[in-house]
Amino acid sequence: MAPSIKVGDTIPEGTFNYIAYTPELDDNLACGVPTKLSTSAWKGKKIVLFSVPGAFTPTCHVNHLPPYLQKYDEIKAKGVDAIVLVAANDAFVLSGWGRFEGVKDKILMLSDTNAAWSGSMGLSVDLAHVGFGTRTGRYALIIDDLVVKYVELEPGPGVTVSGADAILAAL
Repeated sequence: MAPSIKVGDTIPEGTFNYIAYTPELDDNLACGVPTKLSTSAWKGKKIVLFSVPGAFTPTCHVNHLPPYLQKYDEIKAKGVDAIVLVAANDAFVLSGWGRFEGVKDKILMLSDTNAAWSGSMGLSVDLAHVGFGTRTGRYALIIDDLVVKYVELEPGPGVTVSGADAILAAL
């Protein structure tokens, strides 16, 4: 299924829950306090956004998030203001995953509750057959001043068009 959002479109308004990194979170007994972030905060900014179906799942955990962290400096050097991960997991799970991976404040780990924002662009996936329900698809966007400059949804298993290398090539 092809995304309904296209290059040149303005992204839909969305509000995400997340837990902003603070050094207190380095103590694994701290949980943090969820807060909200609106896509309107991205006005005038260049954003790299990638989406995974689930925190701690094999492909997401091993092949998708780590290369973005490893190539953080290269991506930022291309004029990117923020790197954003979106998943349907709750803010606490995404914060825990980010701490496990050593993300700290390099990547915003945003909860797309019920994959509502992703679904509004045709970028959600029904994974009920494996007990996950509706999730965010595996995709990537480059957003500049709220306008889509790159949108790719993975055509099958694995990480190709939504990975850090594809994003670097497109920037």
